[in-house]
Amino acid sequence: MFSDKQKPRTMNEIGGQPNRIEKNTKIKGDIVSEADFRIDGKLDGNVKTSGKVVIGKGGYIHGKVECVNADIEGSFNGELMVSDLLSLKSSAVIEGTVAVTKLAVEPGATFNAACTMKGKGGIGSNASSGSGLKPSLSGNANNKNEPAKAS
Repeated sequence: MFSDKQKPRTMNEIGGQPNRIEKNTKIKGDIVSEADFRIDGKLDGNVKTSGKVVIGKGGYIHGKVECVNADIEGSFNGELMVSDLLSLKSSAVIEGTVAVTKLAVEPGATFNAACTMKGKGGIGSNASSGSGLKPSLSGNANNKNEPAKAS
């Protein structure tokens, strides 16, 4: 009557609370983690995680980030490699190069980056921030297919 199968646990359930760099904290160096990471302070260096990276509204990263998912409200300058979903909130400022599978951009976000979109098979097609977007990027049928703003 009861199933012995357990649902898979997320990284947050396994490791507890995500790692955090709080506001008014500045770090120089590289971070490697298997858990989620939230940055509300400043990081000058690289982050590599098999979890999610969140840059809070006051957060800033200058360097290279490799992760599965990312939510950005703050600022990023460097190389960003997201193997699944990159979500840019309206206050986000992105500069540099971005490689991503799925991209969601809220109106008001600043996206000044060379972007490579990878398909399900991992075969990428290059698109710069000034080129048009594919019709169903965020899965919303009411999306307007407008190019990103260039400064």
